[in-house]
Amino acid sequence: MPMPVLFRLSAFVLGVACAAPLAAPLAAQEAAPAPWAAWGEMLFHDTELSQNGTQSCATCHDPALAFTDPRESQAGRAVSLGDDMTSLGDRNAPTLGYARFSPAFGQDGSGIYRGGQFHDGRAKDLTEQARGPLFNPIEMGLASAGLFARRLAENPDQARLARDLAGIADPEADPEATLAAATKAIAAFEATDEFAPFDSRYDRFLRGEIELTDEEELGRILFFSQQFTNCNQCHQLRATPGEAGETFSNYQYHNIGVPVNVAARGLNGVASDFHDQGLLANPAITDPAQAGKFKVPTLRNVAVTGPYMHNGVFSDLRTVILFYNTYNTKRPERHINPETGKPFAPPEVAGTLSLKELEIGPALDDQRIDALVAFLKTLTDARYEPLLEP
Repeated sequence: MPMPVLFRLSAFVLGVACAAPLAAPLAAQEAAPAPWAAWGEMLFHDTELSQNGTQSCATCHDPALAFTDPRESQAGRAVSLGDDMTSLGDRNAPTLGYARFSPAFGQDGSGIYRGGQFHDGRAKDLTEQARGPLFNPIEMGLASAGLFARRLAENPDQARLARDLAGIADPEADPEATLAAATKAIAAFEATDEFAPFDSRYDRFLRGEIELTDEEELGRILFFSQQFTNCNQCHQLRATPGEAGETFSNYQYHNIGVPVNVAARGLNGVASDFHDQGLLANPAITDPAQAGKFKVPTLRNVAVTGPYMHNGVFSDLRTVILFYNTYNTKRPERHINPETGKPFAPPEVAGTLSLKELEIGPALDDQRIDALVAFLKTLTDARYEPLLEP
């Protein structure tokens, strides 16, 4: 029965789980003046800033779908189609929602890598991140900063803003200054509350505006428990469960044993023997112990931003929880991927698994799995609640 289980967990968890504070809150990227954000919004939606004029930032980070890619391709929505309408990536486009809260990439006092943008942290902040897709040949594909500046200058409004805000009289005459100003503006837009409204059912619950259902409440208690699940080992930033402004990521890097997305690899031309090294693929990292580790994503809007994992290998949120559960159950049927009907495939990179975190907690039954899914749905921003499946 749900209620007795709920109260039994509540009495134990709420008295114990808060005793061990997690990472201290991190500051969001500082907001720029409003005119910069307004210019950034224009740039974010400008398809002319791609090689073939077909793609903008919003193409792969659509505001209507929680800043993820809504387009279907031969690979489904697991990886994104490039501006050439042919190229497919090898990683899933992460949401830009709440991205401003990821700290600049680096090591904390314990030597643990955290923060940055992209799945491997190769961009230190939003400004640097905005530059990457512009010149990636399988994304927006621009050939040079000079071409970017020329495209921008062809738009009178963009050229005027470059002059008025950044003091660039002729964008084409100084392409690098133009590019720097434009990426600053895009980052300013991404640092606005449009990307991080904190108005989900969970936030409204914290403010006392609504009550959660019994199933959602059970999921909440399980999620923040340090005895019954391992969720908050990586997906809790604030020291205490229930603090406002929780982003549901500690921004560290972990290898959780995600398998290869065989379907995407069969389409995008990546060699069959390639192994995505995750954090080790970041040019700043040479330590082989970081192989296969990816940045812990926010769980804000997770219920509407699938497919899941860095390569989009899982389509359903419940499958993700079942995958995590394989580290804590010995029942053979619990090791079956419901999306394939076969056992979950082995890790793409096996030697650096975060087993200390993954093996915390007992195996989960269906009631608790469903409760966790129900709670994760409460993290959906109000504007995206109509996208939730019944």
